[in-house]
Amino acid sequence: MRGIKGMLWETSLLDPDEARPPGIRFRGLSIPECQAKLPAAKKGGEPLPEGFLWLLATGEVPTKEQVDAVTADLQSRSKVPGHVFDVINALPKTAHPMTQLTAGIMALQTQSEFAKAYETGLNKTKYWEPTYEDAMNLISRLPEVAAYIYRRIYKGGELHGADPNLDYAANFAHMLGFQDDIMHELMRLYISIHSDHEGGNVSAHTVHLVGSALSDPYLSFAAGINGLAGPLHGLANQEVLRWIQEVVAEIGSDVTPEQLADYVHKTLKSGKVVPGFGHAVLRKTDPRYICQREFALKHLPNDPMFKMVSKLYEVVPPILLAGGKVKNPYPNVDAHSGVLLQYFGLTEQNYYTVLFGVARSLGVLSQLIWDRALGLPIERPKSMTFEYIENYCKSKATA
Repeated sequence: MRGIKGMLWETSLLDPDEARPPGIRFRGLSIPECQAKLPAAKKGGEPLPEGFLWLLATGEVPTKEQVDAVTADLQSRSKVPGHVFDVINALPKTAHPMTQLTAGIMALQTQSEFAKAYETGLNKTKYWEPTYEDAMNLISRLPEVAAYIYRRIYKGGELHGADPNLDYAANFAHMLGFQDDIMHELMRLYISIHSDHEGGNVSAHTVHLVGSALSDPYLSFAAGINGLAGPLHGLANQEVLRWIQEVVAEIGSDVTPEQLADYVHKTLKSGKVVPGFGHAVLRKTDPRYICQREFALKHLPNDPMFKMVSKLYEVVPPILLAGGKVKNPYPNVDAHSGVLLQYFGLTEQNYYTVLFGVARSLGVLSQLIWDRALGLPIERPKSMTFEYIENYCKSKATA
């Protein structure tokens, strides 16, 4: 079904053939435009995710006062019921972080306003209202649940309480245990650029699909998170980081372009792909890669791992183009994010997809509100059997 136009998704759009880069737009705005127009925590800083949330949900660029109001609203909703932690604690600490996140989201479902309203016979024209409440509640509570999982698995259960003086992303980083202002800036950037990416990817489409059955936002988002956990979707950034670490371990970080090209050829000849390059839709360098590269140039220009990423950016695309089989040989978002996170001390690669999940909530839940407001129907594509396909082909061959 790649490329088949089959769903409405208002919050963002990818255009693979757009003449002027970049090819991703959030409510019509490119990432550089979002960085320029959306309010930041400090002058010249990264946009606040609360501003992205306002933009995605309303289609309008918010003022700083409106963004501050969203921050306050999310903080007022952010109390996580105790039973959610009980559910997570029932799992072994060795359970994958995404498994624990899904369990936490499902435990939060007991608070669903949509489920309660639907049971009382709510008019379908009002479905969007409890969907909005659920979406905002879930977005507000995800950081504490995600941070709890991180501290439980990797930090011996020692928790960092929320700081009401911090914005959404900075507070999430704080609860994870990171107090560095630049790490807070990175978290703002990370959450913003991972918030949405059209509706056809596995996690976004899954939320839309499950939500079309009028499953509440908690059930729908939990399903999407399970899709995000797949190796072909949300696990890609940790696979990229592992591959780069393998490159450095085998040939070192201070290598010539020729040495690196030899290693890339060796990787390809062994039947493997070079992770972090190519995209299912985009045919240019992923703009999310570009803004992360700019962040690295500003804050960690001399980091050896960043230098390796830069060398790969120069070496890999020409090799892939020469092979003639790749439509997009350029780096994607996953080629950079893991290196940035590792530099600032978040080295637990199995956790990276949880960060992705927290970020993705902003886009898919904003769209889910609109799904209910617009009264979009249940999704029901037509399937076929092998026999049907064979008979169809035969009938066309003899026609």
